[in-house]
Amino acid sequence: MKFDLIIIGGGPIGLACALEAKKNKLDYCILEKGCLVNSLYNYPYNMTFFSTSERLEIGSIPFVSISSKPTRNEALEYYRRVTLSKQLNVQLQEQVLSIEGAGNGYQVKTSKAIYTTANIIIAIGFYDLPVLMNIPGENLPKVTHYYREPHFYAMRKVVVVGANNSAVDAALETYRKGAEVTMVIRGNEIGKRVKYWVKPDIENRIAEGSIKAFFKSTLSAVYEDRVDIQTADGIVTVPNNYVIAATGFKPQFDFLRKAGIKLSDDEVLKPEYNPLTMETNKKNIYLAGVVCGGMDTHTWFIENSREHAVLIMNDIAFKKAQ
Repeated sequence: MKFDLIIIGGGPIGLACALEAKKNKLDYCILEKGCLVNSLYNYPYNMTFFSTSERLEIGSIPFVSISSKPTRNEALEYYRRVTLSKQLNVQLQEQVLSIEGAGNGYQVKTSKAIYTTANIIIAIGFYDLPVLMNIPGENLPKVTHYYREPHFYAMRKVVVVGANNSAVDAALETYRKGAEVTMVIRGNEIGKRVKYWVKPDIENRIAEGSIKAFFKSTLSAVYEDRVDIQTADGIVTVPNNYVIAATGFKPQFDFLRKAGIKLSDDEVLKPEYNPLTMETNKKNIYLAGVVCGGMDTHTWFIENSREHAVLIMNDIAFKKAQ
């Protein structure tokens, strides 16, 4: 199967790239290893976006939500309807295994087929690989890096690791469903990026003692019936049923390396690309979306990386005209 363009990743930015490709009359195909907008699907069921709906729009297609800040379900509905109404060419549950070739042509091997293409866009996001704590007991069934909904934790002793939006949402929601919640926070305060309408809520719950919080602390070990917390005053052992480790996620760096994309030598591991065209050090392989930031996953979002699609298509069109 031969295409002008292969887009790896069927999230919002991958779909935005497909819309631009269609506008430029390119023969394209999206390859997505999971379901449509797989990362959004794995978000907590009750999540509300920080951004307003118009900032999540792609392809100038209106996104109408009940309130100004859409929910996860509204986003799933929007991106699904965009895909269906625009008849985007998406292959789902098809994982890309390797990319081989050079700037004059590439072969993309998946779990189901082999594709040849002149151009590739990698828009794989970062929500698949959690940042591990690397502590004893992290692999126990009671530990999860993916919080979905609060009812499961009702009347249980829950430890939430982290201080940003995911951790705060999990702590507040499980507390309000009857869980006994303890937060373990590396810094000395709740994260500065926490949604402004939620931050006072979590701070007040901690201040009144409804939610217990250990600041300047880390989780050091997990056992079947308890956890150890390393605090400034030493180890504190807390009875525990479940651990929600909201420690963040990271891009698939091994996949980028195998594709020949250079990463920075520092801890950020930022991929090499031209910000004017989004082309990497590998000719005709482009990056789009949050993957561009490496470990700095709070640099790029849907609203500020939608334009990557336009930059990429302009570069492909320029090269075709040469």
